[in-house]
Amino acid sequence: MQHDHSYDGEVGQGEVIDSVSSPPPVSQPRGLLTEDLAAIAVAVILLVACCLAVRSNQSEPAADSSASVTYENSLKPWLGMPAEWQGNPLQALGGPSELTRVVGAGVILWIVFALGAGAIGRNIGRVAMAFPIVFLLATLAYVIAENAVVSAYSLEYALWAIIVGLLISNTIGTPRWLRAGVMTEFYIKTGLVIMGAEVLFNKLLALSEKGIVVSWLVTPTVLVATFWFGQRVLRMKSASLNMVISADMSVCGVSAAIATAAACKAKKEELSLAISMSLMFTVAMMVVMPPIIRLLGLSEAVGGAWMGGTIDSTGAVAAAGALLGDEAEKVAIAVKMIQNILIGVVAFFVALYWVTYVEKNPDDRPNIGEVWRRFPKFVLGFVLASIVFSIIYSFPSGDGYVNAVVKGASKSIRGWCFCLAFVSIGLDTNFRQLKEQISGGKPLVLYVVGQSFNLCLTLLMAWLMFR
Repeated sequence: MQHDHSYDGEVGQGEVIDSVSSPPPVSQPRGLLTEDLAAIAVAVILLVACCLAVRSNQSEPAADSSASVTYENSLKPWLGMPAEWQGNPLQALGGPSELTRVVGAGVILWIVFALGAGAIGRNIGRVAMAFPIVFLLATLAYVIAENAVVSAYSLEYALWAIIVGLLISNTIGTPRWLRAGVMTEFYIKTGLVIMGAEVLFNKLLALSEKGIVVSWLVTPTVLVATFWFGQRVLRMKSASLNMVISADMSVCGVSAAIATAAACKAKKEELSLAISMSLMFTVAMMVVMPPIIRLLGLSEAVGGAWMGGTIDSTGAVAAAGALLGDEAEKVAIAVKMIQNILIGVVAFFVALYWVTYVEKNPDDRPNIGEVWRRFPKFVLGFVLASIVFSIIYSFPSGDGYVNAVVKGASKSIRGWCFCLAFVSIGLDTNFRQLKEQISGGKPLVLYVVGQSFNLCLTLLMAWLMFR
């Protein structure tokens, strides 16, 4: 059983990292492109390749109907994840087709990310040497997630990817040569731009107009309230950590955390902490919410909207919705994807707020140029991809073409990009850094209080809109 793997820092060439030391500070590489622009370029190249690989097949018209056009993607046999297995993990890659798809995905991403790394000033040779190992670790995470027992509990690849990375970084340490392939933000930004092809405005509106009210009213309210609570009540020392946790929890998990961290210049450790807490709560909520919804006697539509607005990742939302029913799954995914559209909006306003208030110099007026410099440019690629594919989808037979691009190729590529990012997070994180960030328990209190408020407000709006 294949899952919808949707979830949604620049690191230097440090020495070996162990569980008690941090890498020495390293200057940022300089290249032809910034990391954001390189991520957009890599994503565009991959999306164009996915589009060019689509082939149309026109069926013979029946006596009482016209000819129909179907589409298939010639890249599909070369892109994919490990298969579900029981007993012997080699079954995940045992078939020629599974092995071909995994190796094909690895080779394609190896080439584009090595070239992309060179464009941002990294050493292409070192990246090319380290990337295959990072990809093998990502493959291991997928293999674990596809075990029949693990899959039954909906423990998806993101959790295992981080665990695999953490086991290495906190035991033997992440070797210096391997750190060249640890490109967390580059992977996730590329994956997010590719994910834009899946966020279709017209399709979302057709699925759930009421979902707009749930997502676009609750999300900013929870974000602002949680940030205010962290600053005024908990008095957290780091406003950037407060903001990243607030955005991660209220918007759409990892994707929003990455964009918001770039907008407020959060530290790498702060981003890792927010993502780690998000994944732990995501797994718990994905398992607990469906039985609670049944216990409360809520309809599938109300329950789906509630889960879609509160569970932090699209993959987990889909899994939880499927446990509740077909209608719940449909509504939950629609609400979550509508919520995903807010990534760019939130990033822009966070950048604006940070320049205007948090880091404001009393002697200077707010500088719109600084807002633009802080704004994560890869979000523009996400929006552009969404607009382009939404337009294509609206054409006659456009839905079949877009489905062939997404389901046939781009969704697999996006899943691998996210998995590589999660492995990189684990490889680049040690427990001492997380312990320092969570000192006093305030980040955990912030997440629990914010998510509790999110659950209550989203339930109220879901009941009002979908009852």
